[in-house]
Amino acid sequence: MSSPSKRRDMDVMKLMMGDYKVEPINDGINEFNVEFHGPKDSLYVGGVWKVHVELPDSYPYKSPSIGFLNKIYHPNVDEGSCRGLVCGGVQPAVGILTTFIAILGHLESEFHEAYLLNIFETFLPQLLLYPNPSDPLNGDAASLMLRDKQQYEQKVKEYCERFAKENTANASAEESSDEDVSDGNGVASSDDDVAGHADP
Repeated sequence: MSSPSKRRDMDVMKLMMGDYKVEPINDGINEFNVEFHGPKDSLYVGGVWKVHVELPDSYPYKSPSIGFLNKIYHPNVDEGSCRGLVCGGVQPAVGILTTFIAILGHLESEFHEAYLLNIFETFLPQLLLYPNPSDPLNGDAASLMLRDKQQYEQKVKEYCERFAKENTANASAEESSDEDVSDGNGVASSDDDVAGHADP
C-alpha cells in the first residue's frame, strides 16, 4: 500500500478529475472546498453547496471532516449552528450529522478502502435522498417532515432557493450567519470553526 501522503494526493486528484470544482485553502492539499450539487431525484435538486473538507495527517486511516458551508434544511443537520460538520476526526457532538457518523463509524477502521470521491458520489447524495427524522439534529425539520410533508418539502425548496442556488450561493452563504429563516438558522457544526463561504 502507498504511503498516506501519496494516497491523500491520489484521492484529491481523483476528486479534482471528477465533475467537482475543488478549491484548495491556503495552497494546501489537506483542506479544501468542494462544490456539491443536490441529487437530481431529491428535493435538493438545483441546489449548490460548498462543502468544506479537512483531511487529517493520518488519512486514509482516519476519516476526513466534512461540512456544509451554506445553509441546508435537513432533519439530520443541526440548523442552529454556524457550520455543517458531517463527519471526521472529532467526537460526536451537537451538530455532527448522525447519519454520516453511523456510516463512517463502520468505515473508520477500514477507511483506506473507501475513496474520498465516494463521499460526494454516494454518501452525501444518500443523506439528501433519505433523511432520517427518527434520529434528528434539527428537531424542527424532523417534526415538520413527520407532521406535514408538503410544508417540509416547501421549506427545503425555500432554503435551496435562498441559500444554495448556483448564481447566489456565495451571497447566501455570507448571509447565512446573520439572516433568520423561520424555524431556525445555520447548518450542522462541531466545536471547531471553519472559515469559508459558499461560491458557485
